[in-house]
Order: sequence, then C-alpha cells, then structure tokens
Amino acid sequence: MVAATTSPEPAPPEPVPPEPAPPEPGEQRLLLRGVSYKDYVLISDVLGHRPGVHLTFLNQTLEIMTTSLLHEHLKKLIARLVELHALVRGVRILGFGSATYRREDKEKGLEPDECYCIGTKKDFPDLAIEVVVTRGMNKLEVYAGLGVAEVWVYENGRFSVYQLGPAGYAPQTASQFFPDLDFAMLAEHVAMPDQDDAVRAYWNRLRA
Repeated sequence: MVAATTSPEPAPPEPVPPEPAPPEPGEQRLLLRGVSYKDYVLISDVLGHRPGVHLTFLNQTLEIMTTSLLHEHLKKLIARLVELHALVRGVRILGFGSATYRREDKEKGLEPDECYCIGTKKDFPDLAIEVVVTRGMNKLEVYAGLGVAEVWVYENGRFSVYQLGPAGYAPQTASQFFPDLDFAMLAEHVAMPDQDDAVRAYWNRLRA
C-alpha cells in the first residue's frame, strides 16, 4: 500500500508595504514682470484678501504665491509663541496677521506672514515675520521700502533677525522689541510637531 503524500503548505503571501504618504504640496508661485503699480493694486483688489494667497510687488514684478499647509502651520505656531512671549514679558503688541501693506511712492507692497505694531497702532508694522519654505522674491527690499523696523525670517529651522538702518537691513543677534527673547529656544518649540504641546512647553519655559 502506498502511503499518501501531503503537499507542502503554500507560502504565505509577501506582505504588501503600505502606500507611501503623498508628499506635502509645495508652494506655488506665479511671477509677472512689467506690471505697473496701478495694475498691481487692481489685481490685488480683484483677488481679494484670500487666506493662503500672498502678493509681493517689487520693481514692476508681481509674485502671486499660494502657501502650503506646512507654511501655514509654522507661521501660526510662531505667532502663538511670540504673542505668548509678549504677554508673559509685558510687551504691548498689536497683531495684524497678513494684512496688505502698500506704498505707491515706493511702488512696493506685500502681505506679511505675521506682523505687529509695538506699543501703538501705526500705518505700517514695526515687526514682520516671514516663513520661508521655498525661496521667492526678496521681501527684505520690499519691507525696507515700507519702513518696517525689524524683520524675522524663519528658514530651515532657525531664525534670522534683521533691523533697518540707513543702508538697509543688517543682521542682528537680538530683537530691539524683545531683547530677552532666545531665538534658539524659540526655534526649538517651533520644531515641535504639535502646536498645543509647543505653546504649553514654551509657557513653562518662560515661567521657569
């Protein structure tokens, strides 16, 4: 009698790796050259003040930019941390977000990521904050034309501070409006993925 043979168990199917998460959409930029200041104002007014759309006008060049989710997350988190710092340290600030600022005599205009007047309201902000995820136009030249005293630029996980002088903006190691603000510590909290955790942690550090 021939013994029955059993066929080997089929090998389990190879695990299918999960689909990779789609890359976060980057910022989109449209550059228009030979644009007059009058046309810039017209285009700006037609588009209206839409969240996530920034217009920058410099030397008859108009940049229309749509911001990414990462950009919006970073700029909002920075604003929350700066406003918390001002509250704890007793600095009076007035925030105007991404309001449109223009000067016809200088033929310049833009919407900051965040901006503040210090002490009292003015025609133009004292402090502007820019988040750079992808490089675009030179906004410092626009800010100089608007007379903004100080600009912070957050790029690649660190802050650069610029103050306006007779020859334009010069890099600084401290803010004239927040002289005790530790920018390295601020950047550490901006790098935290959860906004609420970052704000609470920064609150504890400021009170320590």
